[in-house]
Amino acid sequence: MKNYIIYIGILLAGLLLGWLIFGNSSKNNDAHEHSEIVNNEQMWTCAMHPQIMKTEPGDCPICGMDLIPAEIGADGLSADQFKLTENALVLANVQTTIVGMGSEENGIIKLTGKIIENESLEEIQVSFFSGRIENLNVNYTGEKVNKGQLLATIYSSELYAAQQELITASNLKESQKPLYAAVRNKLKLWKLSDKQIDQIEKTGKPIENFPVYATVSGTVTEKLVAKGDYVAQGQALFKIANLNSVWANFDIYENQIGLFKKGQIIQITTNAYPDKSFTARTDFIDPILNNQTRTVKLRAVLPNNEGIFKPGMFVEGKVANSHSDQERLLIPASAILWTGKRSVIYLKPISNEPIFEMREVVLGNRINDLYEVLEGLNVGDEIVTNGTFTLDAAAQLKGKKSMMNQSGGKTNTGHEDHLGISGPEKRTSRAIINSRKVESPVFQERLSIVFNSYFDLKDALVNDDSALALQNTQKMATSLKSIDHSLINEDNHENWTKTSKELSESLLRLSKQKDLESIRQEFIIVSNQMILMAKNFDASDRPMFIQHCPMANTSKGADWLSLNEVIKNPYFGSSMLSCGEITDTIK
Repeated sequence: MKNYIIYIGILLAGLLLGWLIFGNSSKNNDAHEHSEIVNNEQMWTCAMHPQIMKTEPGDCPICGMDLIPAEIGADGLSADQFKLTENALVLANVQTTIVGMGSEENGIIKLTGKIIENESLEEIQVSFFSGRIENLNVNYTGEKVNKGQLLATIYSSELYAAQQELITASNLKESQKPLYAAVRNKLKLWKLSDKQIDQIEKTGKPIENFPVYATVSGTVTEKLVAKGDYVAQGQALFKIANLNSVWANFDIYENQIGLFKKGQIIQITTNAYPDKSFTARTDFIDPILNNQTRTVKLRAVLPNNEGIFKPGMFVEGKVANSHSDQERLLIPASAILWTGKRSVIYLKPISNEPIFEMREVVLGNRINDLYEVLEGLNVGDEIVTNGTFTLDAAAQLKGKKSMMNQSGGKTNTGHEDHLGISGPEKRTSRAIINSRKVESPVFQERLSIVFNSYFDLKDALVNDDSALALQNTQKMATSLKSIDHSLINEDNHENWTKTSKELSESLLRLSKQKDLESIRQEFIIVSNQMILMAKNFDASDRPMFIQHCPMANTSKGADWLSLNEVIKNPYFGSSMLSCGEITDTIK
């Protein structure tokens, strides 16, 4: 009986001990689960004071504004990755492609070029004596002339005097043979024929207006004088080209030079005759590289007896690539951003998510609009082929690795309040950015016109004037197109081509908008591109201020450029003119 009592006591003690241990653990687990539920609930924040976080909607305790839903954190992203909203993805017009192995069109390399005159058959018709042009018998370019045809008549006081000397010397030719011979030779040096000299001697009258005859047959490609002009001895009168043979000049890039050699067959086509193909051979490869375009000229000679090819006509050439036996990793040129010696692309690591990251690549030869990738990518990678410039601007604003920032690092976003920074301390926390200098002053001058048009566009939005905004958009697009790419520093040439293309596309979309709100929405992308352009190219002697409104873009925030420190908000205009703050200064 005592043993039973002992066993029951032990059992009760064990149950009590188990309840004490596991009961508290259960409560802790319940608390942890409750904490997870709370953490996953929608949080609410203030657009002007993002440090405020509430579990329920209401008013901001600082400014009294309505709280808005806070964005859910991008869990699972690496330090170099960033995510775009679906709206931003559409505005940026981001397009991607899957990287694969291949040789473009079975090893065919496409070249673009232009028809020019065959310089070896081009002649310059000059005046062999000085004088005044009394009459022109050829009055326009494109006129055909034949050898011996009268081109012009010239009055020359020197030639008139020399003819008088001949007439006098002819009377003394028996007694003064050396003098007579010297006078005749003098006229021959001025390209007078024996027949002309004999006529002057026979008639005893000098010719006042002397004829100039064509020395070759061909087409006048340039008329260099007008009636009444005074010309010096040896001065050019006309350029005459024999167009029975022409040259086709093609540009080949520096990294393509090794793919070409003299004697290669080129198939040439032109838009003027789309159903015809012409065969030629590579006749010459320029040994001197153009430092501005980083290209050399490849030349082919084309027979042109039927006059099919006109100088200035654009043509396309196709050359078989002898190095195309082995398949290579090829990507579109539009996917690449250049900065100095670095080449970077943007990768989309998760196919169904708008997540991106920058990656450096090592490039090989360029084939048409494709580049060979030697390092940095694998078959099956998904890369961005359109909208790369806008993505790079987003990466810079988010403090991620980007074209101009190899290591990444958070940039000032205008939300310093959540760090407790205010007043003078907050003001001095702005990043001061020095833009990259571009050598050509002509380029800087023309780029400044683009920026001036942008500031006019911004001011029109500040004043709620949609019609004026669209006018300035057109001015901005026109001034952007007027910039000659040959003016760009060689390190920035490819970058500028991509930058200007994407900005032109954004301006085109903006120009098609009808209402003020749609114009302001497109202005977000244009401003992001202009900010990055201001950082990469020297466009102004004055500092430019990057200004930020946290309530624009449906409370996601948006930036713009200004030459004035005073805030004038282009996204809200008169309704919230002073909403915003300066985040960066570009000097």
